[in-house]
Amino acid sequence: MLKTRVITAIVLLAVFLPVTLFAPVGAFGALIAFVVVFAAWEWARLLKLGGAGPVIYALVAAVALVASTRLGIGVEGARPFYQAAAIFWVIAGPFVLLRKPTLAQGAWRSFLFLAGIVIFVACWHALVAARMHGVPFVLSLLLLVWLADIGAYFSGKAFGKHKLAPAISPGKTWEGAIGGWLVVIIVALAAVVSHAFEPTLYSGLWAQWGALRALLALTLLVVFSVVGDLFESMMKRQAGVKDSSGLLPGHGGVLDRIDALLPVLPIAMLLLG
Repeated sequence: MLKTRVITAIVLLAVFLPVTLFAPVGAFGALIAFVVVFAAWEWARLLKLGGAGPVIYALVAAVALVASTRLGIGVEGARPFYQAAAIFWVIAGPFVLLRKPTLAQGAWRSFLFLAGIVIFVACWHALVAARMHGVPFVLSLLLLVWLADIGAYFSGKAFGKHKLAPAISPGKTWEGAIGGWLVVIIVALAAVVSHAFEPTLYSGLWAQWGALRALLALTLLVVFSVVGDLFESMMKRQAGVKDSSGLLPGHGGVLDRIDALLPVLPIAMLLLG
């Protein structure tokens, strides 16, 4: 399993890094669109759409994505999608984690069916807009989520005692979440003080909001990275599956890799708008 996981990671990096670092924005956008469409397919599978339902849902997501570009790419053109996705995560995300409505409830399932399209379109626009800010910027945005996840894993292993959401993800702890947050804050402070690789998400928030509010904004983004992770875990638990799919051997599915990014991306772009 470890060997498979490592090989898959190497292949993914071999594709993602060159496109992100060297390819024009259009090629980067095409790659992200490819990822988003597969994520939409997995979302439909978790909603238990039968037959060709997941494929049709993925095609609808692709059409919606293409149609949305008519509004323009960037903060202003994509703002309605950022706002709609952010409202979902700010209100529906915590509500769902607390109330845990089941997929058997028709209205809730229909709501997620519609919300998913908006979420994935917003995700695509946010990543493309971030890439237009520059390679360091988009990497710093992704790094925030990766650092929060890695920091939470090792902090949870070392200090974890109090379960964060035992009914949804028994392995997550409050200590782990706090450790992930600390790692993000430390790296962000180091990046801002050293002016390394600017412009980054951290330098942008610092310049726009000032030190204290920038730290609060980063804290908010870390919190919603956890919300995104837990939300997908809840969907998988209700669907009765371990992974969103088997598309990425050793890693599960696309959603398993981007779940924490889904709320962070639109909220981050709104904070910088």
